[in-house]
Amino acid sequence: MIASPAAVLVQPDAGTARDWLLDELAKPAYAAAQPSPFDRAVQAFLQWFTSLFDPKTSSTPPIALAIALLVVLAVVVVALLLFGLPRRNRRSTVGSLFGADDRRSAAEMRRASEAAMASGDFAAAVLERFRALARGLDERTLVAVFPGTTATGFAAVAARAFPSELEELRDAAALFDGVRYADEGATREDALSVFALDDRLAAARPQALEPV
Repeated sequence: MIASPAAVLVQPDAGTARDWLLDELAKPAYAAAQPSPFDRAVQAFLQWFTSLFDPKTSSTPPIALAIALLVVLAVVVVALLLFGLPRRNRRSTVGSLFGADDRRSAAEMRRASEAAMASGDFAAAVLERFRALARGLDERTLVAVFPGTTATGFAAVAARAFPSELEELRDAAALFDGVRYADEGATREDALSVFALDDRLAAARPQALEPV
């Protein structure tokens, strides 16, 4: 029986074996399995950081290690103080005024705010009245409001039509975000301030707006 060429064992020389090995390792499957530069950098850092606490390999004095840990802890604390907790910061900055399915008119929202006010739910009164304010200006074609519009974004644009109300609009937007996305409470005075702002803007004539 004659063996097929594929069954014949080949004993390559050193150069041929090296070439075969390099060709095999150059295949995409092996390249994909290699760690990325970022992976290698992280691994090197972790190895270095771990070696600091190994008495067999580290010559760093214990006092220096303690200082290094305190510095890292201080950096983390400062970052939290400056930027807040990631979850809360994200919720307070990307929240929108309206849900995608909220098609109520400004009049409907005002009635909802008045009902909430009468029942003592001042947080709901703040939310509904600020939404009514935004919807009302949208209905008057003074400010375009979309499902993704944020309270602060709306306030910034609305202040261009009513510059004298800039601070009140900013305060009302901050109040809305605090109540809606940071679980903060609202007082009767808070709700009354938003009601008054809505009433003033509903009766006011805007300045001419320049194209955005």
